[in-house]
Amino acid sequence: MNAIGVSVPRLEDDRLLRGQGRFHDEIVRPGQLWLRVVRSPVAHARIRGIDVEAAAALPGVVDVITAADLAGMPRIPVRQPSPGIDFTPYLQPALATGFVQYVGDPVAAVLAEDPYLAEDAADLVALDLEELPVSLDARAGATLRPESRPGESALVGTVDFSYGDVDEVFATAPHAVAADLKVGRHSGTPLEPRGLVAEWDARARRMTVWGATKVPYFNRRVTARMLGIAEHQIHMLESDAGGSFGIRGEFYPEDLLVPFLALRTGRPVKWTEDRTEHLIAANHAREQEHRIELAFDERYRLLGLRGEAWLDTGGYIRTHGAVVAALTSALMSGPYRMAACRSRVHIVTTNKTPVGTYRAPGRFQHNFVREHAMDLAADRLGVDPVELRRINLLDGGELPHRRPLHVFGAPMLLDGKDHLEHFDKSREIFGYDTWREEARRAREQGRLVGTGCAVILEKAGLGHDSAVVDVGVTGAIRVAMGGANVGQGVETVMAQIAAEEFDVRTESVTVVLSDTDILADGSGTFASRTTVVGGTAVKLAAEQVLAKARRVAAGLLGTDPDRLVVRDGGLEADGEPGRRVTLGEIAAASFAPPYVRTGEEPGLIGRGTYLADAMTYPYGAHYAQAEVDPGTGAVKLLRYAVSYEIGRAVNPALVRAQLVGGTVQGIGGTLFEEFPYDERGMPLATTLGDYLWPRASDLPEIRTEIFEDSPAPGNPLGVRGAGEGGTAGVGAAVANAVRDALRLTGTVGALPLLPDRVMTLMKSQDDDGATT
Repeated sequence: MNAIGVSVPRLEDDRLLRGQGRFHDEIVRPGQLWLRVVRSPVAHARIRGIDVEAAAALPGVVDVITAADLAGMPRIPVRQPSPGIDFTPYLQPALATGFVQYVGDPVAAVLAEDPYLAEDAADLVALDLEELPVSLDARAGATLRPESRPGESALVGTVDFSYGDVDEVFATAPHAVAADLKVGRHSGTPLEPRGLVAEWDARARRMTVWGATKVPYFNRRVTARMLGIAEHQIHMLESDAGGSFGIRGEFYPEDLLVPFLALRTGRPVKWTEDRTEHLIAANHAREQEHRIELAFDERYRLLGLRGEAWLDTGGYIRTHGAVVAALTSALMSGPYRMAACRSRVHIVTTNKTPVGTYRAPGRFQHNFVREHAMDLAADRLGVDPVELRRINLLDGGELPHRRPLHVFGAPMLLDGKDHLEHFDKSREIFGYDTWREEARRAREQGRLVGTGCAVILEKAGLGHDSAVVDVGVTGAIRVAMGGANVGQGVETVMAQIAAEEFDVRTESVTVVLSDTDILADGSGTFASRTTVVGGTAVKLAAEQVLAKARRVAAGLLGTDPDRLVVRDGGLEADGEPGRRVTLGEIAAASFAPPYVRTGEEPGLIGRGTYLADAMTYPYGAHYAQAEVDPGTGAVKLLRYAVSYEIGRAVNPALVRAQLVGGTVQGIGGTLFEEFPYDERGMPLATTLGDYLWPRASDLPEIRTEIFEDSPAPGNPLGVRGAGEGGTAGVGAAVANAVRDALRLTGTVGALPLLPDRVMTLMKSQDDDGATT
């Protein structure tokens, strides 16, 4: 029976719909204590003193700690170093030392018998803070030397991805177009905020931690190093998660404080973030300012791209390091042919909440910047924006296409089939030309309706992941792998991959995720890599099981292993259906002396590790039709569509759901969501009354089309990542639609396109671009 390529129902849904999910806040341990974090109320200050006496004296308060109690504790490291950039001075301590760098910076932690008492005690912690000037503009502040980091620049470092002689191209190009654009600050804001429970068993000398999603194995290594205990003494257990999107599950200060206090007190410790904490303390994302230039020849062919950006990284460098800057810079040229490209991103600290990765990090930003500049260029060159893209997209005769770049140490090889063909096919499927004609007629009637499109180049799958597959004597199949369940359906997909190998029903496979007692190492869930890398590891482990199963079954049946075929959860002699043994019977026999070998694990068990030494590059296109209300500036999306080359879809329905969900988040960041600050660095969006999510009534029908024209050549499954393509092009497509609706001669300037900003555009009609 075929399991891959079938839209089977999600295995996770049965327990979730029955209310049987287990989220971190539902974990209650006997005798547990509650943690409350005391956070800085100001954006930048010298810490002159912290008085915890009143808080510690409150009945029911068990402990109050400050940075002094963590003396000698290292700062939180990055997951991925960036050659040439020293992050050390900018790393965040678990509790602020000497200075606070943003509103929400943790300065103390209170432990009490119940959460309300902990909150009351936290209010009694008195902070003596000497306020200092704040830096809120990354571009303007890149060369400042903040008092809180003597001798250190606010500029952490610069990421530069370049090829070709860019300056020569621009010196001789017949046409050049430039634009200054900004992307606002927003974040993933999952329905379920962060949280953690840790319990220290003094007799077994083991720590159990619940609630660490995304990268639990990295978190375990960091926790072990910081607490000075062995990794095998820490057992990370997965719980269900109400969304992640890159923000949940990184190693934050609380990820140290909770197990540290469990070890210090010998009692279980629980921390659950409230919504305000989440909005001011969990990773923000996106905020960048860009200057982009495009050079063209007389036939409208793109000769080169020159870009410079300033990334506002907030008060500290968190675990992502320079990943956002690298992805902004490295993929800036997108799916276009060009002889030269230079894209620099300056990483600058400010006195705002630190940033991290968020669904399609870097790509949401650079797609908006590049694709909006392409529409501006089309106007300046007098060519249709669709035709300008068609002229410059890489086609089947040019792919695979090697760019002289290395991304995260891996060579950049665009491994798709045909970007131009994809663009043409998807436009026809969605009827985009009809959308454009509808918009033209609407404008003739006085309505502000426009259309916009954007092409995207995505990336997926790099690094390693591991899996264990075992078959029991009843024939039960269990898969353990290092991904995390953050709502994307990973249990179902991993079960489908195993079911395909064993020719069984998907629901008969049990999947265990990120249990560090079962699987020694895993890379977690991020960067659209779980199916590409983790799924391949599952396939390899299952193949290892079947290799042993063939040997054992051949002995049981008295036949040649090469004659055995997998059918319906067993092995049978090809052409002799009566000569078969089930996987359970093979598993039982594999413990018997004839089939046990020195150096081989007894039973039917396979372990697979897959290393992807290069990324695969999915691609797609976004299309939008929007109408602007001339009285309010509100933007209403009338139509939206996304096409995406997935290579091979393990579960097509889940791929479409990923695209739709990602598109909704992209719409949020394009039209609604923003974290503003006042002149003192005080956050102005601290509740969901201030930070606006898109509502169902704000959304059009989102059409999706998944293509399987180009199976990825770099992995045995042929799969490409699906998690981020729905988000990556939204800002670009919607901004282009609004520009078209308003008939702007310049650019929209900045995202999000809030009503007041759109009203300003309508009034000014300023040209933000420049032509030479």
